[in-house]
Amino acid sequence: IAIQKLNGYQFENNALRVSYIPDENSEQEGSQRGPDNGRRGYGPRGGPRGGSPGSGMPPKPPHADIPLRLLVPTQYVGAIIGKEGATIRNITKQTQSKIDVHRKENAGAAEKPISIHSTPEGCSSACRMILDIMQQEAKDTKTADEVPLKILAHNNFVGRLIGKEGRNLKKVEQDTDTKITISPLQDLTLYNPERTITVKGSLEACSNAEVEVMKKVREAYENDIAAMNQQTHLIPGLNLGALGLFPSSSNMPPPPPGNASGSAPYGCFGAPEQETVHVYIPAQAVGAIIGKKGQHIKQLSRFAGASIKIAPAEAPDSKMRMVVVTGPPEAQFKAQGRIYGKLKEENFFGPKEEVKLETHIKMAAAAAGRVIGKGGKTVNELQNLTAAEVVVPREQTPDENDQVIVKINGHFYASQLAQRKIRDILTQVKQPQKGGMGSGPSPNPQGFTEMGSPTQGLTQDHQPRRK
Repeated sequence: IAIQKLNGYQFENNALRVSYIPDENSEQEGSQRGPDNGRRGYGPRGGPRGGSPGSGMPPKPPHADIPLRLLVPTQYVGAIIGKEGATIRNITKQTQSKIDVHRKENAGAAEKPISIHSTPEGCSSACRMILDIMQQEAKDTKTADEVPLKILAHNNFVGRLIGKEGRNLKKVEQDTDTKITISPLQDLTLYNPERTITVKGSLEACSNAEVEVMKKVREAYENDIAAMNQQTHLIPGLNLGALGLFPSSSNMPPPPPGNASGSAPYGCFGAPEQETVHVYIPAQAVGAIIGKKGQHIKQLSRFAGASIKIAPAEAPDSKMRMVVVTGPPEAQFKAQGRIYGKLKEENFFGPKEEVKLETHIKMAAAAAGRVIGKGGKTVNELQNLTAAEVVVPREQTPDENDQVIVKINGHFYASQLAQRKIRDILTQVKQPQKGGMGSGPSPNPQGFTEMGSPTQGLTQDHQPRRK
């Protein structure tokens, strides 16, 4: 559709022409266009991206989605590019990579980022060549005795690179005979979520360290994508890219089919209402969530568009603390996602351990039966569907507002799916079906559906297996 609409479109007295670049022509066109290739990068573009319309290809494997990002001294950028782009074209040709030199970013900065898009082997080869050029340039100009390798990595992956008590990082240092340091968390902002990994050693040692560092980063990325793919196709209407869990240069999976309307992502009852969720975190993690002088929690609140408050400890020796998150569904998704991510980054959970937290939602006591269902059927189906543990304590006494608590325990995506399904049930309780929304009254009144669809109960695929 985009190509059809853009073809022939008049812009500043020029007619636009849009088409895919076929595989067999891409390299030839890249060499004819000169160093800029008509865009900011260097190197052949290739055919339609895997998973794009008309490509007939499955989505690309995760390793192709995360580039190697380097930070290089500005004075060496010219040597890396070479006269009329000759040097960098040679690198892209030899390593089968695409390289973006972000020359215009951070004008006047002492260092500039470079993004390398290729296979892991291609990225490593290009990195080695760039490092060699910088070290030779430093030697020729006598500007530095050594040029360290600086790798940029999204903060969400750095905790797993470091490992519990720094074990992963120490192993990389020992195996490659390098000294590795990582920029402090205080340098991060919501607009700059990357940490700088500085590697010092010989050219050979730095190159070997890059391979090991990026192996850990890609592994963390692939694990996050796999966890996301398990659950997110069941959460329609949520903008996963806005969560900020993944680098901006990575390719987020496409939204699930069947939700093209997009006009009412949280159901058909108008604008999403404010929700309050209580998230329980380890007491020792409170400082990490608040940040220095409250900086982190303020940034998180602004980013998510939610109110985030740490409740006082229930007792001096409490092992868990309650975080009160108030905001609409997407704000809840962003805020809770960052809380889960922060606990992982700060190593409150092991490198291969899933972050599982308990969250509480309050509901009218009269609605509890709808969540439980006849003989516990609905809550059992809810647990089977979401992989979260959902408990509605039967013996609890309603509070002064005649509300009771439902407890949810699970990893982030399981918890989010369970929260959305429970909210969906509560919406149905508040606003019973009216004529015209469906084909009549639901044959399974305690059933729940995908958000924004008429109540029809669970599909056969979602029914628990009966022995």
